[in-house]
Amino acid sequence: MAVRTSTLDGGIGLIEVRGDLIGGTETDKLRQAITGFIERDYKKLVIDLSKVTYINSTGIGVLVAGYTSFSRKDGQIRLCGLNNNVTNVFVITKLTLVFEVCDTRDEAVKALS
Repeated sequence: MAVRTSTLDGGIGLIEVRGDLIGGTETDKLRQAITGFIERDYKKLVIDLSKVTYINSTGIGVLVAGYTSFSRKDGQIRLCGLNNNVTNVFVITKLTLVFEVCDTRDEAVKALS
C-alpha cells in the first residue's frame, strides 16, 4: 500500500491511498498522514480511496480514529472514490452514517468549499 499527501487550493489536505488497508505499516502510514494534517492545523481533508482494493477492521479503525481526531479540532473529512467492495464494508458497518462519502475527488472538494 502507498499513501501520498498533497494540498489543494483552499487549504484542503489530500491523502491518496493505494492498495489494501489491512494493518501493519500500511495503516501506520495513513495514520501518520492524517496526524500530519492535524498538526499543521488543516481544517479540511479529503481521503481518496479510489485505488484501495480491500479494507478490513484495522483499516476502518484508522479512518474512524482519524475522523475523531480531526473532528475534535473542528476539522472536516470527506472520503471519495470508494469501490463496490469498500462501499459494502461501509454500508454493513453503518459508517456511511458517520462519514460523508463522495463519488469523486472533485465532489469531495466542492463539499468542503
